[in-house]
Amino acid sequence: MVQEVQEYVQLCGTAIRFAFSRPFYRHDFVEQLDSIGMGSLTVVLLTGFFTGAVLALQSGMTLDQFGARPFVGRLISASMIKELGPVLTGLMLAGRVGSGIAAEIGSMVVTDQVSALRALGTDPIRKLVVPRILAGTLMAPVLTIVADTVGILGGWLIAVYQLRVASSLYWKSVTEALYIQDVWMGLLKPFVLGFVIVSIGCHVGLRTKGGTAGVGRATTNAVVASSVMVIAVDFFVTRLLFSLIY
Repeated sequence: MVQEVQEYVQLCGTAIRFAFSRPFYRHDFVEQLDSIGMGSLTVVLLTGFFTGAVLALQSGMTLDQFGARPFVGRLISASMIKELGPVLTGLMLAGRVGSGIAAEIGSMVVTDQVSALRALGTDPIRKLVVPRILAGTLMAPVLTIVADTVGILGGWLIAVYQLRVASSLYWKSVTEALYIQDVWMGLLKPFVLGFVIVSIGCHVGLRTKGGTAGVGRATTNAVVASSVMVIAVDFFVTRLLFSLIY
């Protein structure tokens, strides 16, 4: 386990160093932006919308006990932007992007394509890892903003048509609940989560061995490790941001 952590830290350090030195593989970077960003858009839209909708439905019934149904917008906006948006987007990326990266790089390892890159004088980390990490780190906040937006819209639909809350009252409650510190917290978390998810997928993929069966194991390990780290990193980043921002 210690060796695994050491190799992961070395991979992250090397990737960060290569990200600021030539050569840059811009075409690969743009391809990964499209694969990670546009490819994950549908699942993020659905997840964010139904999360906001069910959150409004459940919280509306609970707030009724205190006569506070009009404040449902405040609860949804604070929950989605500060916590649920970044975490659920991270989990969706772990399931889709983390597994895909581990399977793709793992397949290249077991078929000796990575060895061929080294033989041709190309560093696999610079060619395969850096574009994916940069794309994942940049696209995770964008996807989180999309999830937050559709989540608040989903909550609005339920609040207006199911809970019979006035639309103007809902949006007033949403804006009153938001502070600039909350927005910063919701925007900073996805950068860290995106980096962690993609770097774990690359690390697991590069360590793949055992043929096609090993690729399957690597994919499973990448999803499990990424999902657990999303929750763990979210806690530590939240704790750090609370001490810095609030």
